[in-house]
Amino acid sequence: QFLFVVTFTTFLLCCVDYDVLFANRPLNHSHAGGAAPDRSKVTLPDALLPAPQCAQRIRASGWIIFLLVMAAAFWLYRLVKVLCSLLGYWEIRTFYVKALNIPSEGLCNYSWQEVQARLISLQRRQQMCVHKRELTELDIYHRILRFKNYTVAMVNKSLLPVHFRLPLLGPVVFLTQGLKYNLELLLFWGPGSLFQNKWSLRPQCKRAGARRELAQRLARAMVLLGLANLLLCPCVLVWQLLYAFFSYAEVIKREPGSLGARRWSLYGRHYLRHFNELNHELQARLSRGYKPATKYMNSFTSPLLTVLAKNVGFFAGSILAVLIALTVYDEDVLTVQHILTAITLLGLLVTLARSFIPDEHTVWCPEQLLQRVLAHVHYMPDHWQGNASRPETRGEMAQLFQYKAVFILEELLSPILTPLILIFALPARALDIVDFFRNFTVEVVGVGDICSFAQLDVRNHGNPQWLSAGQTEASVYQQAENGKTELSLMHFAITNPRWQPPPPSELFLSQLKEKVQQDAAAAPPAQRILAEGPLGASVFSEDS
Repeated sequence: QFLFVVTFTTFLLCCVDYDVLFANRPLNHSHAGGAAPDRSKVTLPDALLPAPQCAQRIRASGWIIFLLVMAAAFWLYRLVKVLCSLLGYWEIRTFYVKALNIPSEGLCNYSWQEVQARLISLQRRQQMCVHKRELTELDIYHRILRFKNYTVAMVNKSLLPVHFRLPLLGPVVFLTQGLKYNLELLLFWGPGSLFQNKWSLRPQCKRAGARRELAQRLARAMVLLGLANLLLCPCVLVWQLLYAFFSYAEVIKREPGSLGARRWSLYGRHYLRHFNELNHELQARLSRGYKPATKYMNSFTSPLLTVLAKNVGFFAGSILAVLIALTVYDEDVLTVQHILTAITLLGLLVTLARSFIPDEHTVWCPEQLLQRVLAHVHYMPDHWQGNASRPETRGEMAQLFQYKAVFILEELLSPILTPLILIFALPARALDIVDFFRNFTVEVVGVGDICSFAQLDVRNHGNPQWLSAGQTEASVYQQAENGKTELSLMHFAITNPRWQPPPPSELFLSQLKEKVQQDAAAAPPAQRILAEGPLGASVFSEDS
């Protein structure tokens, strides 16, 4: 795709004669036998420049040559990464076929739990990990999600500068793929990062005496990386604009309402992610919460915007209907200049206006809808309780569940804003980040350095609001926010029923099961709940 976008864009800039294409300059076609030239018909090859002239235009532009050289260097870098990845994938395939006895053609029929069980069984027979006799499910998750658990913990502790308050816009959250890539480069796998390899933190990061020196070095690296991003900003911005145009232009023409669809934001995926939750597990959970979240967000409507959308849709639809009727009556109408453009834009306008008109059969029940969202996403700030109908709650939910148009806009602005965040906002957090890695890193035999939150230890990282008295020794700094340790423990125990948790965690799970059983025994029958009213019936009649 990268190679195609660069080649096709260069072709459009240097190899097309737009005066001929737009009929700004007449083109004479000579015909045999002395026939009169045909000045009205222009074919596509007529608008293409010959190869020597095209090459000459490319060589005459210094900017195009510079961008092509940068693109070629980046493409070669990507090619090397792809080849290295292919070698790794081949090793993985060989391991699955020979060690786990899972053939490639039958891999899609195996669940992750089955693959994991075979891996644990293989460790008992061959002891691949020489430092310990048995691997547990938690050890495997720690190896796979080592860096991801650190990122989830930093988002949970509000350590990363992704929250901003802007004039007119108010509180906003900004976390894009570009900013995430730079953060991972600084902390995990870049030159001079806090990790010296894929499994071990640098020794000086574990010494309290070296924290200020290390923080100064990290802050300097943040500024230098920000300046590098600033220098590359024009190239990256051009690429983002071209890629977004080629990716979304046809989709917007075909389905203009797709920009009004929603998706879980990158920040939302980190905020809602449990510790030790694999990508496919997170995706399945958020996919189950997609429809309830969409219904909740769509339940907020503006009467003024609805009236405006109805009128705009009526006027644009009326003009569109007349133009379509004229083209049906006489197709020569299509030859009128800009008539196709008008029909296309009016169709887009009608579709866009309809997306702002709410369904007249919608039932206003934000509290019940938000509870249905919570049943799948598992996290909700305390101040949302009983305030589901407030615009502030909807605004905070929109930070987790954003419009696709907002996602595209953020990615387009990322090359400009990411360097500013790296230079001005992130260095102030350098000391806190160094302290975080020192205080919340533990070494596990056979696994390496991991985030201590990922151990799911309620005694060291539990929240007193979730636990009985004396079950946790965690201070406010040590405990995870919003009960993430407890919810992650519950999720991991349900996902991996054979896993044996440590005694404090096992005690919490047993007490939780007892409480759930008591609540279930005391709960009224489903028939009585459904009989309480039409609102309850409409809510509970939907898919669970």
